[in-house]
Amino acid sequence: MAKKRFVLSGYFGFKNFGDEAILSVIVKKLKEYGHKVTVLSSDPPYTKGKFKYIRSVNMFKISDVLWTISKTDFVISGGGSLLQDVTSLKSLLYYLFIIFAGLFFGKKVIIFAQGIGPINTPLGKFLTSLLLKRCLYVSVRDEKSFELLKKWGINAELLCDPIFSANVPEIEKTNTVAVQLRNCKNMNEDFIDRLAQAVAAHFSGMDIDIYSFQDSIDLDICKKFEKAVNLLNSDIKTTIYTGLTDEQTVQNLARAKYMVAMRFHALIVGLISGVKVLGINYDIKVEKLANEFEFPLVQLNKDFGNEFAILPQQNLEKIKTKLAAKNFNWDSFVKIINQE
Repeated sequence: MAKKRFVLSGYFGFKNFGDEAILSVIVKKLKEYGHKVTVLSSDPPYTKGKFKYIRSVNMFKISDVLWTISKTDFVISGGGSLLQDVTSLKSLLYYLFIIFAGLFFGKKVIIFAQGIGPINTPLGKFLTSLLLKRCLYVSVRDEKSFELLKKWGINAELLCDPIFSANVPEIEKTNTVAVQLRNCKNMNEDFIDRLAQAVAAHFSGMDIDIYSFQDSIDLDICKKFEKAVNLLNSDIKTTIYTGLTDEQTVQNLARAKYMVAMRFHALIVGLISGVKVLGINYDIKVEKLANEFEFPLVQLNKDFGNEFAILPQQNLEKIKTKLAAKNFNWDSFVKIINQE
């Protein structure tokens, strides 16, 4: 089997647990077949330091990016939620530009397990539809994305997020609550105070482990939350975790009895680890996950209801049954990357 060259495009190098975990999954699968990998990253030294025998190029040095794409065989875009303009139209246009460059140079372009949308701008919808129709293989990670692409006349394979297939070791639960927070548009002091009051009231006899997945976005909010909890009840032990490896993050989260989290991949790790989870709805992908697995969800700009009260009643066996259908299927991807 001929060894091929791959360029990977995603939200890489920003030290965000979820995206870095997806990158690890893709790199591992490509290296399994001996292929050569180059990652477009915001921090190439960091990315190269995580893996053996890969190259990394600064994703913002467009001349280097174009040269690299011109010399590759495949361009892979994903996973995650790259193709959306809620964060910014500029972000969407960047990731579409990488796809366009791959197509322009005649490369095989793969869209890998992405969550498509929301795309609100007419320009964003037009360009996304135009380019994805020309890709060799498109896979999405949720039903809504699948239906959107179907409406646009794009053939896509519906998969789950690859983190659902992560190997989580059997870890005995400890008397801890994992809280994972990030900054976002509607995050404010009022929400932090309300969340601290709920956590202090319902988990007063437990340790609170607070996780920053991406310090530039998460850490300040985590510190404000810790301070708010300590002011309410100084007897509650709180610890902020930052700078953990992917493996350490998974192991730490898996030992918690309960989880209160914003980020999509924190909630997935909680689900597959048998942690009773409560989500904070900052993005449609979190809302979709909560609906699918029927876990409680609080809103940033609304008063809490009984979400914390019903959390201990969560049916883990029912969740486990639903998780059984979430095994990531590599068959089509492997066939395409290895075809002569």
